[in-house]
Amino acid sequence: MSVPQLSDEDVRTDQSTRQAKLKWVIVVNEELAAGRAVNAAACMAAAVGRAMPELLGPDGRDASGAGHPGLPWAGCSILAAGPQALCELRARAAEKDGLFLVDMPGQAQTSRVYDEYLDSLAGAKTEDLDYLAISVVGPRNRVSRLIGRLPLLR
Repeated sequence: MSVPQLSDEDVRTDQSTRQAKLKWVIVVNEELAAGRAVNAAACMAAAVGRAMPELLGPDGRDASGAGHPGLPWAGCSILAAGPQALCELRARAAEKDGLFLVDMPGQAQTSRVYDEYLDSLAGAKTEDLDYLAISVVGPRNRVSRLIGRLPLLR
């Protein structure tokens, strides 16, 4: 799992997200209830934001002078996949060079104490985990090939 290094030329806040060299997607288990799906997507975004702060554009000000924190300049599509497809997608993404992968196993939403989550994770093999969501960031063409035609989360 490598964090893609962005050059100054890669960070283009003056272009459409469809022109960005970088693509960011979050794929959520389509069987999750709305609250759990939103929680999983938010957790993915937090992890990506920590690892790749250059994804956030500069802060802005509105006409009244109120400040608004920077948002991702590359955009982020929230997609849906069934549980098995999500596991397979995670496995394929983990094998690819140049992609940054974040995942959220089910234990993350059933543990209220983070250390208990880590203990539960340490006791399970990767292939035995039940993934609620994954996030993939990388070169547009690689990410697009990986996700295929997954639908937007509804």
